[in-house]
Amino acid sequence: MNRDEFFAKLSPLDEDRLRKVLWNLYWRAPAPLRERIEGELEPAEPRRAKRAAAQRPSPGLVLDEVREFAELARSGAYIAGDRRVSPKERTRWRLTFRRLAGDAQSALHAADPGPAEEAMALVIDLACEMKDSTYFHSEDPVEAARFVVSDAAAVLWETVQARHGFDIFAQRAAAQLIRWEARYGWTRGWGQVQERETSLAAVLARMLRIPDHWTVFADRYLDALDEVALTKSRPVIMVGSWDYGDRDFTRRWRTDALAEWHSLLLDRLPGSEAEDRLDRLASHRALAGPELTFVQARVAHLRGDLAGARTLAHDCLEDLPGHSGFAEFAAEIGAGLPSRSREIAGAGGWGDLMPRTEP
Repeated sequence: MNRDEFFAKLSPLDEDRLRKVLWNLYWRAPAPLRERIEGELEPAEPRRAKRAAAQRPSPGLVLDEVREFAELARSGAYIAGDRRVSPKERTRWRLTFRRLAGDAQSALHAADPGPAEEAMALVIDLACEMKDSTYFHSEDPVEAARFVVSDAAAVLWETVQARHGFDIFAQRAAAQLIRWEARYGWTRGWGQVQERETSLAAVLARMLRIPDHWTVFADRYLDALDEVALTKSRPVIMVGSWDYGDRDFTRRWRTDALAEWHSLLLDRLPGSEAEDRLDRLASHRALAGPELTFVQARVAHLRGDLAGARTLAHDCLEDLPGHSGFAEFAAEIGAGLPSRSREIAGAGGWGDLMPRTEP
């Protein structure tokens, strides 16, 4: 019978007889046909959910693939003539990266997402390293991979918080914030990815919805800084006049990257039960440089030490005379500007920004 003949045969049958025909077919059919009938009898939404779950990648396999890809990239296999990576694969690295990032994100929805969470964090680690490391033949590898670090971190952190609770999220995210935050983004220039990037401090600000969250996260952040401070510094590597292995340079770079996060803490914690954490932050040995001095100046101002705040603000501008944020604070508290900062202000660098009073 063709389709029309089959429907013509069924038309005289009532519902009971149709159910009997279908039951006989189901009962006597081989397993694949029974499964198809069962699928048709299920509501559409659960059927789609089951299909999506069946197509979801295995978290363990994704983690293995991501680990292998990261190891090959860090060893230089994609940039040199390493036999472990074919010439064709070296030119397709961005497609592999995107696939692994997508698989890791998809696997976060598995029943046991632990390996997927680790895989996602490793993908973000690699993307952060790609800005300053030559792992692939690309002028801007993060842009080429179409990977938005801040979006990926938001997905990972929201998943961890939903699955494991706020305390576990805060413990993990605080350490990752220190490792991943970049003041000027993760791309090397302008492009579609750069336009979509936001700071991780901004991502966290959306997630810390109540005062207690800020207190808990501030504690975990300071604990993570303690761990960083105990880490041995790397061997010194000189690149021109920059000493990338120097411990003080590393601390200054870290403090600069985390400046927005520190500003958020300075805005949120005063007047709360966690205000004393700001004193610990202002003297932390994992931080250094003018951005730390700026934190100290704001804490001194918060404590009513106006003279100390003015001196510290002046010191910040001695180090970075063109920093508009430092200059705005100095003007707000009436601190004197160093000569170079006065030149910049006089040349219209900050408009009419000048201190209201002398120290």
